[in-house]
This record gives sequence, C-alpha cells and structure tokens, in this order.
Amino acid sequence: MFTFLIRRALTLVVTLLIVSVLAFLIPYAGDGDPARKILRARVNDPALDPAQVEALTHELGLDRPIYTQYFDWLHQVLTGGFGFSFTSRTPVQELVVPALGVSVTLALAALLLALVFALPLGIWAATARGGKVDNAITFMSQSAVSAPEYWVGPVMVLIFARYLGWLPSGGWTGPEYIVLPAVALALRPLGYFTQVTRAAMSDVLSAPYITAARSRGLSFPRTLVRHGLRNSMLPVMTLFSFWFAGLLGGSVVIEVIFNIPGMGRLLYTAVLNNDVPVIQGGMLWILTLAVVINTVTDLLYGVLNPAIRVSSHG
Repeated sequence: MFTFLIRRALTLVVTLLIVSVLAFLIPYAGDGDPARKILRARVNDPALDPAQVEALTHELGLDRPIYTQYFDWLHQVLTGGFGFSFTSRTPVQELVVPALGVSVTLALAALLLALVFALPLGIWAATARGGKVDNAITFMSQSAVSAPEYWVGPVMVLIFARYLGWLPSGGWTGPEYIVLPAVALALRPLGYFTQVTRAAMSDVLSAPYITAARSRGLSFPRTLVRHGLRNSMLPVMTLFSFWFAGLLGGSVVIEVIFNIPGMGRLLYTAVLNNDVPVIQGGMLWILTLAVVINTVTDLLYGVLNPAIRVSSHG
C-alpha cells in the first residue's frame, strides 16, 4: 500500500508540473505576439504603437528565454497568485476562487442528483434485464444523454420560471437558485450513470460469487447490497470523477443561461476580453483540481479493490 501511495504521489507531482507548463503557454497559443494580445485587451484598439509593444515586452520580461519566464511565473504562482486582471484590475485570485466555489457547488449538486436517481434505475434495469422495465429505463437514459443543455435550460426557464413561477430564472443568491441549473446539468450524467450502472450490475449478477452467495442461503437483496453494489460502483466512480472535473469549467452554457457567476462564465468572458491572467489562473485551477480528483479516485479504487494495488505493485 505504501508503494502504491508513493507512485500515485509522484505521478501527481509530475502531472501538476505538466499542467503548469500548459497554463503558462496559454498566451503563446495561436498567432500573434503575447505583448500585442495584452495591449489589445487593455486598450481595445487594433492599431498599436510599436514603441508601446516593445516597452511592454521588456516590462513583462517577454524578451527573456522562455524557460526563465516559466520559472519566474511558477514562482509568482506559488507565492503571490496570478497578478491582476487586464480588464477589471482585480487580483485574479479574487475572481477565480469565488467562481470556482460556485462551479464546484453546482457540479456536485448536479452529479449527486444524477446519482440519486441513476443508481436505483440502473440496478432495477439490471435485475429486470430484457424486460419492459429494462427497455423503458434504457430508452429514458438514452434520451437524457441526447438532451443538450442549450435546449433543456431555456425550456426549463420557460416552464418553471416564466409560466409556473415556481423558481427564479437566474442568479445565485439563494438555495432556490440552484434547482433549475442543477437539474438541467444533471440530465446527461444521469443517462450515462444509469447505463454504466446497469452494465456493471449485469456483469456482477452473472458472476460466480453471486451464485455462490445465493447458494449459501443469502437473500437476493442482501447479496445485491453486500456483493453486487460495491463491485459495480467502480466504473460509476470513474465516470463521476470525469464528469466532476469536466463540469468545473465545462458548464459554460448553463452558467450563461442562468446568469451564474461560475468558472465557466468567468473563462468565457475572459476569452472574449483576451484577459490572459484570468484565463491562466482559471485553467490552472481547473486542471489542478481535475488531476487531484482523478488521483483520489485511483486511491479509492485501491481501497475498494485490493487487486488494483497488487497489480500496481507488480
């Protein structure tokens, strides 16, 4: 177990270094000089004075070797943050951290809501495999997967906010504001979780140890909970971690539709304004959390399935 943890920790450190390099290279992505991009974000004028470009290049150290720039930037990130936003002159940390908290809350609410319904539906479909219940649940889950957020969001606003008046149409000032966006964001993962749970539980129910447990007189519900659910949760955990990492910055459409001040909306606005420090800070936070989440998932895999630790050690 100790060797397993050490290897995962080393993998985490190396991956985070790669993530930092990718975030650092964001201003160099695409065509154009980074100094010109920065000036356009500040003055919003396509005609730039070459003297200003040269002065800014020297001021920011962009005329130094790129590896020197990277280590200076990494030192600044580790000690003092990401600087100031070009458009609002606000420290990037003061923009990114609250937005990230909103996105984490929204993503967790949506995914937990999806799990609450997906697990029993997937188990029910697996126990009734090939029947009408299985076909109905499969149809509903596939429909949920194919429902895009840019369509679901406005429809829910029209029905539940505009016509029925049950819930607010947008904003983020109370618990009631999370209901509509969380439901809209939960539909697609609900479909995936249901299908994966059904497939995993179907494989588990046909395993020899399930038959052996039943032959020892263990009831079907107890066999399902004690032996089936734990093993079938492994692929669901993986899918949950992938969705959680993706939704941290990938819920742009929902955050824009419902006027939510999350990370997706912040990055969307930063890209439109060419606000490089905000883009760098936001992407580094998202990628770092994604790497940490995947590492924690690997560790939980090792706890739930000791064979994984043995395989890793070997």
